[in-house]
Amino acid sequence: MQIWIYSLSSVLIVSLIAFIGIITFPIQEKRLRNILLYFISFSAGALLGDVFIHLLPEAVAEGGFSLSVSINILLGIITTLILEKFIHARHIHLAGKISRFRSVSIMSLFGDAIHNFIDGLIIAASFLVNIQVGIASTIAVILHEIPQEMGNFGILLHGGFTKNRALFLNFITALTAFLGVIIMLTLDVYAKSATQFLIPFAAGNFIYIAGSDLIPELQREVKLKKSAIQIFTFILGIAIMYGLLIVG
Repeated sequence: MQIWIYSLSSVLIVSLIAFIGIITFPIQEKRLRNILLYFISFSAGALLGDVFIHLLPEAVAEGGFSLSVSINILLGIITTLILEKFIHARHIHLAGKISRFRSVSIMSLFGDAIHNFIDGLIIAASFLVNIQVGIASTIAVILHEIPQEMGNFGILLHGGFTKNRALFLNFITALTAFLGVIIMLTLDVYAKSATQFLIPFAAGNFIYIAGSDLIPELQREVKLKKSAIQIFTFILGIAIMYGLLIVG
């Protein structure tokens, strides 16, 4: 019971980070729109940094870079492509037209939900080892979530969602961490094996979103100053993910 209390309390704290976008509320809407592309470049860097600094090393830590890891990454990419096509086609059917980036926003929510689910598995598994390890893992996840949730919030705003709607959707996807905790603590052995598929699958999802949707969006900007800032925030996203590795 103590492990359940600690695990659920930890993911509640992590889930509340989804509201970090509230710090943008004092910023005027017009000014916020002008800096949204910097959120996008930061998010692209954070996503790719997460993939190559955290997710893939975690996926190959035990069994090495096997064929199954590659296949699961490809499944993540293929699934994301199919889901994006479906979402885009359905929105066109229902509304007659859609900003391409609206479907990208929805895809980012899908990837974030998977990632938060994995975070819930990791936190619960850590508390199963002992309380100290669980607390340490929770702190690491919190540090990891801050830049990710800021990036996701920026993607949703750029996709046309209001600030309130973006905060709400970010929080809903964060709640999948509770599902991860419940599954891990209920089906301990089976849930651990599931992460061998979910981690590279989530990596494939993030690679697709960053490479296919976010980076092309950045290429629309050709002015030197703004492009330089985009590159800086892109590298900053990667650097923060690397910094979290050092802290961890």
